[in-house]
Amino acid sequence: MAFQTPITIKQALDAIQRQDYVLPAIQREFTWGPDQISGLFDSLMQGYPIGSLLFWKVEANHSADYSWYGVMREYHQRKNKHCPVLDLPSRPLVAILDGQQRLTSLNIGLRGSHAEKAPRKWWNNPHAFPTKHLYLNLLALAPENEQGFKYDFRFLTPKRAAERDEGHLWLKVSRVFDFKEEFDVILALQALELGNDQGAARLLHRLYGVVHKDLVLPYFEETEQNLDKVLNIFIRVNRAGTPLSYSDLLLSIATAQWKELDARQAIHGLVDDLNERGHGFQLSKDLVLKAGLMLSDIPSVAFRVTNFNSSNMATLEENWTDIGSALRIAVELLADFGFSRQTLAADSVTIPVAYYIYKRGLTESYLTSVGHQGDREAIRGWICRSLVKAGVWGSGLDTLLLALRVAIQEHGQDHFPVAEVEAAMRKRGKGLRFTEDEVQDLLDSAYGDKRTFALLGLLYPFVDLTNVFHADHVFPRSRFTPTRLRKAGVPEDVVWTFHEKVNYLANLQLLEGSANKSKQDKLPAAWLQERFPDAAARENYCNLHDLGSVPESILAFMDFYDARRERLTVRLQELLRPNGAEVDEVSEEDTEYD
Repeated sequence: MAFQTPITIKQALDAIQRQDYVLPAIQREFTWGPDQISGLFDSLMQGYPIGSLLFWKVEANHSADYSWYGVMREYHQRKNKHCPVLDLPSRPLVAILDGQQRLTSLNIGLRGSHAEKAPRKWWNNPHAFPTKHLYLNLLALAPENEQGFKYDFRFLTPKRAAERDEGHLWLKVSRVFDFKEEFDVILALQALELGNDQGAARLLHRLYGVVHKDLVLPYFEETEQNLDKVLNIFIRVNRAGTPLSYSDLLLSIATAQWKELDARQAIHGLVDDLNERGHGFQLSKDLVLKAGLMLSDIPSVAFRVTNFNSSNMATLEENWTDIGSALRIAVELLADFGFSRQTLAADSVTIPVAYYIYKRGLTESYLTSVGHQGDREAIRGWICRSLVKAGVWGSGLDTLLLALRVAIQEHGQDHFPVAEVEAAMRKRGKGLRFTEDEVQDLLDSAYGDKRTFALLGLLYPFVDLTNVFHADHVFPRSRFTPTRLRKAGVPEDVVWTFHEKVNYLANLQLLEGSANKSKQDKLPAAWLQERFPDAAARENYCNLHDLGSVPESILAFMDFYDARRERLTVRLQELLRPNGAEVDEVSEEDTEYD
């Protein structure tokens, strides 16, 4: 491995554009965010070193042996977050082993765009991902900041960048990439009416020099053609720092060892597919990799290099089609139970469900078959109970998954073995045993807590959650601001009690999305009268949802709240005794429900 003469940013990006510099399949995806990209440009402008790169020089007679990817240019968090697959003829290539994030950031900043989800926007909203480009403010340096940034680089939409005031004039950084000579800087300043602004001139000349003239990219070059050696170099280089997760490295190993499939493409493709199901999930490649180990019956599911040996990877590749099918059905099942990225409190619960589906060879008909309805309800109850119990899916996950695998292997031939699964959980300190204090804590679950949806699903299993359901406030939250409560006549000494309790479980119900929108801020008695004009239907709804007698006035909210909380306590205590089992003999103080 030899140190080479440093190159300019322009030289590197031109090589990327010609597809002379490519990414090997062992590389991970692009992960840097806008602030990191801006920080890289600031470091370059300040003359700070940004580290050396590591390239692998691949000879023409070896380049066709591997899969290659292009460097990201137009990043979109939802539609285009994976590097493009390249179909290249046999020719000499330079593979980027270390420096992908930096080179991709430069490529996006100087040639492309970046789009990520805006705050407080729904994931499936097509307008939630505004396309932004990197800009530099030519009229001022960066505001005071903790990162030590000196130059004001920001990702902005064209509309935002067009807003000019006394302290801001935004230059699209990609314009500088197209400059041919220093004189283009002068022309650009004149076009911006900044010909006499020395501060702007210094900034733009500096940026031009950083991109076109300065040798800011030192690199080492590896010429060895053996992939195993290159993989070892890649792992050592990337584990020396903190940029790669362990699962990234293991995915790289799998990619190098699969023979027929491209592991990187297969795994990322499956993750994307799973996350588009139902109303959207946020499952990771880590979960899919661990599920692959679990479903392939590989003895250990831990993320260790020894588990990603050639034998295990051959097994994983051989089973991949069936593994993907089982995971898709498991995620569809979770979606049918009403779960999504907003409501699934622990993604790992997907793995044992997928293992059960895999071992039984179940197909998509399982999702709708009347004959399997009881089995689906058993799974749903177990999922909800495990999600509302604190600590189940946290530490000790690998040991728990192995125990659940054995329980399903031995007892899951024709049904989901809830009793045996829970017995295995108890032996590992993960039992679904709830003390009285835990029950009371669950009753104080708040709106927005991911456990709350699972808890409502457990309390009201008759609700068909295949449509969009929300955790809805019975008494509308919008009426419970201190100001509105005082105007409604609520005594001052209980205003803050009302304000706090409105978000707790006793004031929440599962309500279909369309009904929730029409309900708006109506008081519950008025809404019930409107939605259920028939008194018997109205009474039935109230009974099913433990609403009891719903008062017409907001002043009686605490009476309603306390009465419903008592009813929920009784219902929850019964539900936490599977199959109606008796409470274990413990002291009154430590009553537990198992």
